[in-house]
Amino acid sequence: MRLSDWSRVVSVRLVHHLPAWEPDYYAADIVITSDLVNAQLRIHVTLEDLDQWAEALDRIESDEHQPTEGEALTVDWPAAGRQGYLRFIAEDPYVVEVHDAPQTQVSVRVPLDMDEDWIKEARQRLDAVSRLLGRDG
Repeated sequence: MRLSDWSRVVSVRLVHHLPAWEPDYYAADIVITSDLVNAQLRIHVTLEDLDQWAEALDRIESDEHQPTEGEALTVDWPAAGRQGYLRFIAEDPYVVEVHDAPQTQVSVRVPLDMDEDWIKEARQRLDAVSRLLGRDG
């Protein structure tokens, strides 16, 4: 996953598969790069988390085409509560909040002025990871 604009990037990089006793978990790093903050947070993702990101992209895309009054669409990924996570807020500009584990309550808010092709690029990255992991995508 790579969400970026001209000066800020929030990405999630798969690092490695966890040991055999955790067969469905992959270590990943959430990485923030900006002029002000450079940070990295280790999380664990599952194949189900990847499916949930695909569903989130569907929700975000459909919300863009049908704007509504009131609060912006908000998506937590991976699901909030078990570890660190991203909170994606579909505003103008988009906002990605990176939340550390629930016990620390540390978070960083990153506004991103992403171009119109960002969802297409996000799907291409997700498909590439799915193929790498031996899934059809």
